[in-house]
Amino acid sequence: MKNRIHSFYIPVMGTSFSIDTPAKVAKFGIDSVIQIMDDNLCEEMKRFYAEKYQLQYEKITRNEPDSRAKRIQSYLNLLKEIVDLEIKKFKNSDFYDKTDLNLYFELLNDSSELKKTYVKFLHTTDQSEKEKLGAYLKSQIQPGSIDVNIMTKIDRDNYDENKQKLPDIYSDALAALRGFATSNVSSKIIFSAGFNRRLYAYLDNFKDFFPDENGNLNKKIVLKVSDYRSAIIQGKFLAKRGLWVSEYRVESGLNCGGHAFATDGFLLGPILEEFKKNRETLKNDLFGICNNALKEKKRITFKELPELNITVQGGIGTYKEDTFLFRYYNIDATGWGSPFLLVPEVTAVDDKTRELLAHAKPEDYYISDLSPLGVKFNAIHRTESEKLRLQKIKEHKYGYPCTRGHLAFNYEFSDKPICVASKKYQTTKINQLKEQNLSQKDFEKAVARITDKACLCEDLGAGAYLSHKIDYPRDLVPIICPGPNLQFFSGIFSLKEMIGHIYGRNNLLNTENRPHMFINELKIYLDYLKNEIANIAYQIYKKPDCYYKEFKDNLLSGIDYYFNLIPKIQEETEKSREKFKTDLLNLKNDLENFVKQQTTIFNPAPSLA
Repeated sequence: MKNRIHSFYIPVMGTSFSIDTPAKVAKFGIDSVIQIMDDNLCEEMKRFYAEKYQLQYEKITRNEPDSRAKRIQSYLNLLKEIVDLEIKKFKNSDFYDKTDLNLYFELLNDSSELKKTYVKFLHTTDQSEKEKLGAYLKSQIQPGSIDVNIMTKIDRDNYDENKQKLPDIYSDALAALRGFATSNVSSKIIFSAGFNRRLYAYLDNFKDFFPDENGNLNKKIVLKVSDYRSAIIQGKFLAKRGLWVSEYRVESGLNCGGHAFATDGFLLGPILEEFKKNRETLKNDLFGICNNALKEKKRITFKELPELNITVQGGIGTYKEDTFLFRYYNIDATGWGSPFLLVPEVTAVDDKTRELLAHAKPEDYYISDLSPLGVKFNAIHRTESEKLRLQKIKEHKYGYPCTRGHLAFNYEFSDKPICVASKKYQTTKINQLKEQNLSQKDFEKAVARITDKACLCEDLGAGAYLSHKIDYPRDLVPIICPGPNLQFFSGIFSLKEMIGHIYGRNNLLNTENRPHMFINELKIYLDYLKNEIANIAYQIYKKPDCYYKEFKDNLLSGIDYYFNLIPKIQEETEKSREKFKTDLLNLKNDLENFVKQQTTIFNPAPSLA
C-alpha cells in the first residue's frame, strides 16, 4: 500500500473506543478509524481537545440547521489540526532519548528501510553524517490517516419540529457522509454492514471522491466486506457511478469485535484465497466500468490503474499469523483492533471496564443478542451495562429512555420508528404478550428475547465520557464489544509493547497454547451453528433447513481447504502445524457428530408421498 508507514491499522472500535484514537496515534504514522454515528460525542470530543490544545472552539448545537454534518465536519477538521501540530512539532525538535520523535521511529517494523536508517543514525559517530541522517529521517515523517467509518445500516430518517420527515440528505448516514466529505481531511471512508443504495448514490455529490487531473483521490472509499461476492456487487455498483473502491477490507464474520455478521459458513481462509485468485480480474473489470462511467459523466478519467488494496482484520493474534497473511495471500495491511482496548494510550475506555478486560476469562466472552439492530453482537459479561440491565429485568423495569434514537427502526407500535431497546417498545411488547395466554415457560422466554437488548447509543459511548471525565446528564453504564481474540491477552499494555507484539519483538499472549486464528474462527462458527439450531423454536425469523445444510457444507469445505493449507503455513513450527492439524480434525469430528444428531434438519426422513 502506497505511503503506509506501518503495515497495520487500528480499525473502528464501537462508538467511542476509537473516537479520538487519531489524536493519539496519527502522529506516529499509524492509521486509525473513528465511528461518527454519535455527533453529540463528536461535539464533546471537539470541545475537550480544543481546550487541551488551546485551540478555538465554537459550539454547534443540535438545533442549528444541518448540525449533524457540521459537528462531524468540525471535529474532523480539529483532529487534522491537532495531528498537523504534532507532526510540525516533531520536525522542529531534536532527537533525544525517550521523546516522541524517537518513539516515532522506534515503533517502526525492524524490516522497514526507515527503521534501518534510524538504527544507522543512532550508531553513527560522525557528526556531519548524523546531521544528514537526522534531517532525512525528519523529512520522511508523515502522519497516519484519520479514517472514518459509517455503518450503513444506521441510517435513520430524521424529522423536523412538526414531526415532518426531512429530505433524505438529512438521514443519519447521509449527513455523516456530508460531514466527512466537506471536511479538510484527506483520508478514507470505510463503509460497513452491507449495501445502502441511497448512501452510495449520494457520493456523486462530492468531487473529492473522483480523480483529479493527476489521477489522485483526495478522499478514498473502502468497503468492509465478509466475502468476495459482496465485494463484487458493491464495487460494481460504485464503479458504474464513476466511483473507485480503493480498498476491500475483509473481516472475519464472527471473530471480530462489535457487530458480528456471520457468513453462511464461509471461513476467512477460503475467502482470502478467492480474493487472491481474482484480485487482478476484479481490478481490471472495475477499472473499465469506472472509467466508462467517468467519461459519460464528463469527468476526469484515470490514466492508469489506481491502487486497489486488499486488507484483512478479525482475530489476528501473533506476528507469525500476521506475516503469513502478507506472504501467502498478498494482502496489503492487517487490522489489529481489540488488543488495543488494553492500551490506554490508544483507546477511550474507562478504568473499570479496562480492568475487566485485563482480567477476563475465556468464558466471559460471548456472542450476544444485545444489539437493537437484530444483529449478533460480540460482548463480555460483567460490564456495568449488563449489571443494570439484569437488575432492571429483575425489578420488572423494562427498557431504556431513548435519548439518542440512532437505532430506532421499529414501526410495530408507531408511525415513527422506535428502538426495540426503549422503554416504550419493551413495555408495549410485553403487555401484548400478556394477552396471548402463553405458558409461563414460553412467556418468560419471550420476555427474555425482548429484554436482552441494551442501549448501545449511550452505553457504547460511555467509555469516552468517563475516561475523559466529561460531564453527562445521566449516570453512565459502559458496555464494551471486544472480539473473542482478546481472551488471549491479559493485562494493561503500552503502545510500544503492543506494536512490539505485532512486529514480533515481544510476546503479549497469556498462553502458549493459543489455537491458530483460523482454528479459533472455525470453532466460533461451529458454536454459532449449534446455537442457531438449538434456538430454532425461538427465532423470530425462521431460516429454512436448506440454510443450515449449506452452512454445514461450507464449513466442511473450509475444513478441507485448511487441511491442504497446513504445509503452506511456513511461518509456524512443525509442532504448531501438527497442533493445527489435530485441532482441525477434532473440530471436523465435532461437526460431523453434531450433524448425525440433528436428523430432522440434516437427514430428514424420506417423504412417503
